[in-house]
Amino acid sequence: MSARIVIVSAGLSNPSSTRLLADQLGAATDVALRSRGDAADIAVVELRELAHPLADHLVTGFPSGKLAEAIELVREADGLIVVTPVFSASYSGLFKTFFDVLEANTLRGKPVLLAATAGTARHSLVLEHALRPLFSYLKAVTVPTAVFAATEDFGGTGSTGLADRIAVAAGELADLVLGRSATAPATDPYADFTPFDKLLKG
Repeated sequence: MSARIVIVSAGLSNPSSTRLLADQLGAATDVALRSRGDAADIAVVELRELAHPLADHLVTGFPSGKLAEAIELVREADGLIVVTPVFSASYSGLFKTFFDVLEANTLRGKPVLLAATAGTARHSLVLEHALRPLFSYLKAVTVPTAVFAATEDFGGTGSTGLADRIAVAAGELADLVLGRSATAPATDPYADFTPFDKLLKG
């Protein structure tokens, strides 16, 4: 039986770098699961399409239509990949609203890969000071490696190590989904960074 992986993408534009990163993480997780003898059944929840149903839910207290379907996908998932753009040094309001409307304990014990995008690497600490505490509060199990991508990571200006970070995080998610301890990579994708650089690169 394939592992059910749900990607929650909070990008607002179409196309968006947030969705691009989400797709790369999903593909890498599929590869990681297959390398471990499993397969991935990947579904994508695009929050941009749920903005109005989310607002209605906040008023009525009841999800409907596509929002109800998205919530059920998350509830039944074996693992999540969550990706948000950075707004005001934190996750987006749309991203937070979706996780606000989930019932208590929906994410308890569920493996979650955290990721974010922004225009500059200066915002990469959002992964540790905003996203990880949020999912800890929701009782999820976050993978050790979170992935941040700045504009330069998509700009073709040379290697930034993004592909390595994606592969490491995807492997950790695959291990947790399969009930294993997340394994350390054979090579450190941050080996050439100073300690401060490692924080910036997420």
